Amino acid sequence: MITPDPAADEARRRGLRKMRTIAVGLLVFAAVVYVVTRGHDGWVGFVNAGAEASMVGAMADWFAVTALFKHPLGLPIPHTALIPKRKDELGRGLQEFVGENFLQEGIIRERVAAATVSLRVGRWLSEPVNARKVVHETAEVTSIALGKITDAHIAGFVQEALVPRFREEPISPLLGSLLDEVVRDDLHRGLVDLAVDEVGSWLVENPDTFAEVLEERAPWWAPPRLNGAVTRRLHRELVEWLTEIRRDPDHQARQALDSLLRQLAHDLLHDAATQERTERLKDRLLDHPQVLSSAVDLWSALRRVLQSSLADPEGALRVRAQVELSAFAHRLVEEPDLRKRLDHLAAEAAVFAVDRYGAELTAVITHTIERWDGKEAARRIELHVGRDLQFIRINGTIVGGIVGVIIHAVSLALG
Repeated sequence: MITPDPAADEARRRGLRKMRTIAVGLLVFAAVVYVVTRGHDGWVGFVNAGAEASMVGAMADWFAVTALFKHPLGLPIPHTALIPKRKDELGRGLQEFVGENFLQEGIIRERVAAATVSLRVGRWLSEPVNARKVVHETAEVTSIALGKITDAHIAGFVQEALVPRFREEPISPLLGSLLDEVVRDDLHRGLVDLAVDEVGSWLVENPDTFAEVLEERAPWWAPPRLNGAVTRRLHRELVEWLTEIRRDPDHQARQALDSLLRQLAHDLLHDAATQERTERLKDRLLDHPQVLSSAVDLWSALRRVLQSSLADPEGALRVRAQVELSAFAHRLVEEPDLRKRLDHLAAEAAVFAVDRYGAELTAVITHTIERWDGKEAARRIELHVGRDLQFIRINGTIVGGIVGVIIHAVSLALG
């Protein structure tokens, strides 16, 4: 389960061999000095004592470093080969260490604040080439994603998700509340004005068509002159009536419409019979095959339009996206308050992710180490940290020699 990098491993291996050679060389040097100076007094005795202590320190630290990864000299000495034997415990300890010392809310917030993510993003996006790159990549990914969503997916989504949900959800209270808000805030007035204007304009511009429609429905026995007079009078009265409605915000027709809409909103909210009729109408609409067909056709048309616009590097969609992205980047650079809010949101998101998934993240350490082979894991860890551990042997040799000289001097002074 360990996937090494051969080139990097070879460099680490050379460094480890070099430091081992230095550590062993110091031990051999101390041994030679000890043999040469053995049995002499005076200053040579200090050298001999230092060399002896250096050998002791070098051997002790060699044993300590080696015991981490394997049995020294192959002897099954207790509490040696710690990593191969206790890698699982070490993995759990490392997991707890990371969780307790790194994945803490205060540390995360501090690091997110120090990173100044929004400012860096703003400066990066301020470069036109970077903004174009983001828009291009986003357009490519979006176009690919749209292509992956087939008509069958939309049909299945409508049939299996939307339609059942619409069946379960009563629509009368929603329509009643919406209609009540529309009437209360006079939001329908603009629609009424538009309808009156359009109908009035059509009547003024098409009197002959209006007359033909009415004359087709006139009694067969009525004289044509009488039909023409009645039709012209109806046309004139209707145009005048619509003109009055258009000019008078408090026209009786407007008030009648408001009263009708208020009553309908009330019935949708409180009248059981109206609610039942509305729900039956909803069910009939949902059962109609044209609903599914229309949803698929609407999606297909929307997808074609989006893909066509996204495919054009100079299309309106891409150009607009780049303009908006550049404007947003400028705001990020120029507005500290905006950066502060966004950095706060980033910190909140990071804290939420760690609180929710921190245990799973740190558990990766334990799960990964548990899957390693013990001996191979020891070899890999030694390859990564063994070079630095050799300094323990080197320092042990040097410090041991100094301590040996001090002890020899103290012995002579006390003797």
